[in-house]
Amino acid sequence: MTIKVCVFDAYGTLFDVSSAARTLAFEPGSEKLKESWVQLAADWREKQLQYSWLRAIMDRHVDFWAVTKDSLDWALEANQLDGDSNLRKKLLDLYFRLAAYPEVSKMLADLKSKSFSTAILSNGSPDMLEGAVESAKITNLFDRVISVEEVGIFKPDLRVYKLIEEKFFCKRQEVLFVSSNCWDAIAASDFGFKTVWVNRSKQPIDRLLLVKLLEVSDLSEILDHIS
Repeated sequence: MTIKVCVFDAYGTLFDVSSAARTLAFEPGSEKLKESWVQLAADWREKQLQYSWLRAIMDRHVDFWAVTKDSLDWALEANQLDGDSNLRKKLLDLYFRLAAYPEVSKMLADLKSKSFSTAILSNGSPDMLEGAVESAKITNLFDRVISVEEVGIFKPDLRVYKLIEEKFFCKRQEVLFVSSNCWDAIAASDFGFKTVWVNRSKQPIDRLLLVKLLEVSDLSEILDHIS
């Protein structure tokens, strides 16, 4: 079946989740952060994902901004950086302006030029997503920016993926779903989407469900996988 809608995860897929810590680490006065920003960024992201899964399992939902703050607090303490409230504030401010990967704008423009509908489907809260999209100057390249807050549970709950059918009045087989999170791509594929896993860091595939995933190294290859 012909693809009509191209849907993208946001964090790690379109936006570089390490860019907040990296940007701040190389500003004057950030010598201590410069020594540990790589580990801090990794810890922050790992806890962000863990807390979203655990809250879904426990039926204790809060929005992704609350999860992001809790995760940063854990990461700052783990890296002995929790005594600086100004550092925390700067990192959180930068999270609203995460850098988009360099190929994102052209890839989206190419999709729109070929009349594909485009969307973001993300755990992010609406204001977080709005900030990131506006900062990257790609607002006009999306038909919809969809947050899990519409259903009140994080991915990979299948109710999240169903939002695409409801918003675009399309069949599952008409959707190409793109994510840098292997577990997300697997869940979307199990739901019935054609799915691309953006494996930037050459990770092994997650041992979850037996599904078919297309794998690319970055988003510039997306158009090669639409038919």
